Amino acid sequence: MFLLWSTFSEIRFIPSSSMFPTLRVGDRIIIEKVVYLDENFSIARALLSSHSRASYFFRSPAINDIVTFRAPEQEPGFAKDSVFIKRIVAKAGDLVQVRDGSLYVNGVAQVENFIAERPSYTSNLTYVPKGHVYVLGDNRNNSYDSHNWGPLPMDKIVGKYVMCCYRPSNH
Repeated sequence: MFLLWSTFSEIRFIPSSSMFPTLRVGDRIIIEKVVYLDENFSIARALLSSHSRASYFFRSPAINDIVTFRAPEQEPGFAKDSVFIKRIVAKAGDLVQVRDGSLYVNGVAQVENFIAERPSYTSNLTYVPKGHVYVLGDNRNNSYDSHNWGPLPMDKIVGKYVMCCYRPSNH
């Protein structure tokens, strides 16, 4: 039973407040290991090369999925194998921008009642290319995410948030 469970899921620790208020520092969460398929099924090759990290759950990423991933570029202070957790806010073909305290996708301000506070920054208008998603932390003003380094290649995604299984009592 444990072998089957560990093949398809894992427990992760939340080390930062970038996803606050959805997730808090110290939370333990269950992640479903995933491989997202593109329209050519080419991402399935990742399954063969990284079978220890990915399950056999195949589907396209959805807006508002919370995913874990290896960042495409590392900021000083992060290890090469650091894993981040953020929310998908846009998919391939979308135009994304943060301005005037709101997230705009394809020119439409998004209703985001899950964020800690309105963003205080402005980002450039960004096109999300094929095979990529745009990810942001729910704590918009305290998150290292796509507004810093651009769209995330889907092959960097290693898991999808399922649920919080433990929250320390002091939170």
